[in-house]
Amino acid sequence: MLSSFRNRSAVRLVITSAFALISPLAASAQRPVVPGTGTEIVGVSDDFEDPSWEYIPNNPKSTEDIDENQRSPLGRSTNGRWYEGVKRGHPDIVKRVETPSGGLPGSQGALLLRSRDTGIPGRPSGRMHQDDFVCNVQYRLKRTVQISEVPSVTTRVFLPPVAEFEPRSGPHFGFRLALETTAMIEQRIGNTPIKRKAKGNEVYWPGMFIEFESKTQSGKEHDYAYLRIRGNSQGGDFRGPQITQTGWWTLGMSVTPDGMVHYYAAPGVEELTADAYITSQFPYSYRAERFRTFFYNVCSIDDGKQWSTAFIVDDPKVYTLRSGGGNQMASGNPGNRR
Repeated sequence: MLSSFRNRSAVRLVITSAFALISPLAASAQRPVVPGTGTEIVGVSDDFEDPSWEYIPNNPKSTEDIDENQRSPLGRSTNGRWYEGVKRGHPDIVKRVETPSGGLPGSQGALLLRSRDTGIPGRPSGRMHQDDFVCNVQYRLKRTVQISEVPSVTTRVFLPPVAEFEPRSGPHFGFRLALETTAMIEQRIGNTPIKRKAKGNEVYWPGMFIEFESKTQSGKEHDYAYLRIRGNSQGGDFRGPQITQTGWWTLGMSVTPDGMVHYYAAPGVEELTADAYITSQFPYSYRAERFRTFFYNVCSIDDGKQWSTAFIVDDPKVYTLRSGGGNQMASGNPGNRR
């Protein structure tokens, strides 16, 4: 029940490994690694503390997933650390704001992400669509991170009061990884329309969504919210822990050398611990081989009127537990790379 959790002093939910033990979708794996373990990769994420932080949208945005239109040039941040997702475009509002109360100690700036027109620009659909806001990890490092390095990502996310959520049941926000593996994929033969199955590089995007059940649509007495996990071995989403309070949350994911993804979440801004463990999965039955980056999703009904829920993120970081021998620090000059 989110309706009864508008008071920020509500009892904290402690997420334990018991969820994974009772979940029929949890899989056996190597020992999970708590996200944030190891050494931060310097210069690939952001703390939004620079008062001059700015995002250049270069609208109209890309909607390749709907109409195969990329609409270059893509949007980007002036510090070179973020860019518009070529597949779905960027949020309509990407703005540095004052850190909401209860944030990380000393934090003065965070980032507001919000959208109204998540579909094709100028053509409201009345159907849920999403925008992507992508961290520029791979291009700044000039390499992918090998899974043998045990990469992980953490982020803080501020959930507004329940009354300020978009009154729509469904996914509202996502925090996701971009991973690579070798798999059987469809490949075009030359310039012909003929395709064949062959081994190749497959990119996939596991993650966590903040899912909302609006009482105005569900007919229930209260609004509900929970974490939805993507995904199980067939690629399907499944329901994770209930969200019992708004305000700040810390989310994280790690990938162990067996290629498995481990999901963690806890209310507050403290560093994640083993108590925040949710589940471990091989999404799509893939075993990850390389880590590209992470990104945020912002979802709305795309009716030209209703704005998405306003989420604020802060201090995302990328870590590795082991050195892979490659570059562990981003280029000092961000330039204009994607």
